Amino acid sequence: MPIPVAHILLPAIVAFSIVLMLVRPRGIAEVWWIAGGALFLVVLRLIPLQLAGRAVAEGADVYLFLTGMMLLAELAREQGVFDWVSAAAVRGAKGSCLRLFLLVYAVGTVVTIFLSNDATAVVLTPAILAVIRKAKISPLPYLFACALIANAASFVLPISNPANLVVFHAGMPPLAQWLFAFGVPSVLSVAATYAAMRWYFRKDLCQQIECEVAPVQLASGGKLVLIGLALIVAVLLAASARRKDLGLPTCLAALVITAVSMVTSRSNPLKLLREISWGTILLVAGLFVMVNAMESQGALHVTQAWLAWAQRLEPATGALVVGFFVGVANNLVNNLPLGLIVGGTIQAAHVQGLLTHAVMIGVDLGPNLSVTGSLATILWLLALRREGLEVSVWEFLKLGMIAMPMALAAALGGTILMARL
Repeated sequence: MPIPVAHILLPAIVAFSIVLMLVRPRGIAEVWWIAGGALFLVVLRLIPLQLAGRAVAEGADVYLFLTGMMLLAELAREQGVFDWVSAAAVRGAKGSCLRLFLLVYAVGTVVTIFLSNDATAVVLTPAILAVIRKAKISPLPYLFACALIANAASFVLPISNPANLVVFHAGMPPLAQWLFAFGVPSVLSVAATYAAMRWYFRKDLCQQIECEVAPVQLASGGKLVLIGLALIVAVLLAASARRKDLGLPTCLAALVITAVSMVTSRSNPLKLLREISWGTILLVAGLFVMVNAMESQGALHVTQAWLAWAQRLEPATGALVVGFFVGVANNLVNNLPLGLIVGGTIQAAHVQGLLTHAVMIGVDLGPNLSVTGSLATILWLLALRREGLEVSVWEFLKLGMIAMPMALAAALGGTILMARL
């Protein structure tokens, strides 16, 4: 019996679009390859328009979450919050590159936990770079700290990474259950990533900072933003504890904080809205369409069969196999589409417990292997390009081959330990 053309053409278009997103021919932004591929699927009638619309609608909570977080991050940047924090870190280093690295790593951890890994990649990175240039020291250790901690700390809370919303979707665990499952693995992940980077950049971190950096004063608008950020974190933690969707509260709280800030400072909100990466929303919507298209062709049967095989292994062995397999796979297809696929697989197969936790850790932590692993890392690269810096694939991979396996093994070991308690 001949194979229908759609069963060949649809996966080919999806795979080709993802490859083009990663390679970026002629420097064309990632969003256009994914959005174009999704449009092709509809135009060629490989998927019905109704299915595409339903797929886009499924991502509503993720779009709202991303919009709110990007708006907050841009507001914090405009009001000088990140510049203030970065300058304080350099001054707090007291001439020690190692102490500065630790401070930058700590700031990146806090920003990732409470403002998402995209905020660390997009907004904190340029602020750190600006201050590092004033200090006249090698920027790579501190820039890589922003990139790697954006993934290493991204499963401390449900709000730390949009991929968390994608994987669990309607089955998001209550906050207390989340912290019990991922608290220890997160600490081990952050510690192992720091240890790997501390060794890798040991020569750079032995140097001294010879240049003084002037203090940056935080204006009243910046203080208002900090208060607003504290309030939104409280709102999101409360929503997470009650197992509510996080997208709408994030977006509404961000709009309220922005409105108060704009009225107080008499600023034009249109300028702030123009700075938001709306293409990121379109990129995520395109990925939702592609994953749903693959699901319509029975792709989940393959992933369900693989997960069923892993369930038959000894629990600890199964968790390690699943975690490392998902972690490496991120770097082949990016963690957002992979998160959508494994999230659908988990829900369809009704998998819970240790294997689900291993999948979550693999999706969030695996991208530290290469530049193609996560949306946050791609946004980090774009932020560096805007500042005139290029980080090669090989340069990232050399560090990733050390840091990612160490942190992933530590985190998976932690989640196996917690599952046995």
